[in-house]
This record gives sequence, C-alpha cells and structure tokens, in this order.
Amino acid sequence: MVIEKKIPLPPFTEETAKQKVQMAEDAWNSKDPVKVSKAYTVDTEWRNRSEFVNGREEVVSFLTQKWKIEKNYKLKKELWAFSENRIAVRFEYEFQNKDGQWFRAYGNENWEFDHNGLMQKRFASINDLPIVEKERRL
Repeated sequence: MVIEKKIPLPPFTEETAKQKVQMAEDAWNSKDPVKVSKAYTVDTEWRNRSEFVNGREEVVSFLTQKWKIEKNYKLKKELWAFSENRIAVRFEYEFQNKDGQWFRAYGNENWEFDHNGLMQKRFASINDLPIVEKERRL
C-alpha cells in the first residue's frame, strides 16, 4: 500500500500554513478536478454551501460539474488562522454563468488535515454577488 503525503505536514507554522493555502489556490485555479482531489483524503468530508460531499470520487464529480457551470473561474485565497492541523481561509472567486452574468463569490473555509498533510475535512460557507464585468478584480 502506498502512503500518500501532501507536504507541508502538520503541525503548521505561519509559513507552512501560507504555503498550504497557496497550493490550494493554485490547484483550484487549474480547474482540474482530479488534481484538486489529490489534496484530500480518500474519505474526505465536505460541506460546500448546502451540499455534502464525501470521498475523493464525489469531490471529482462535484468539481467537474462546478466548472461546467462556472465559466472563467478565478480564485484568490488568504490565510485567516491556523493551529496544529487546522487552517482557516477567507476567499473570493469570480465566474460567469451560462448566460454571461458575472459573479463574485465570497466565503470562508475551515480545513482539517490528517498527519500525512491530506485534507480530511473542508467546511465552506459561500455567498454569491452578481457583478458587471467592469467590477471584476481577479
């Protein structure tokens, strides 16, 4: 059995927590569901808005559908707080829907990692704001 690790590993310092946040931002901006899913445990638990996602397979399915709907997706994450094996971030992202309407989504995420540096829990609270193209920041 291959033991997966995702460096940096907990316990986090400010430097390693920021590194973990940047790695997540980069992965999500790739819009590659399989690549993103590799940062999570096989049995990861998510709450994303009102949806519950369990396990990597559901993560891949969820993200595949997300990026079919959210066109021109661009994300920015910022470290909010950290402790031993937990990180909290604030984020915003922009996207266009199928009708061309732009949105900016704002939110917070709470992450919990296993000892191998894989995210085992992700709880996201997100709000969408319709914007016009000239209001884009990302």
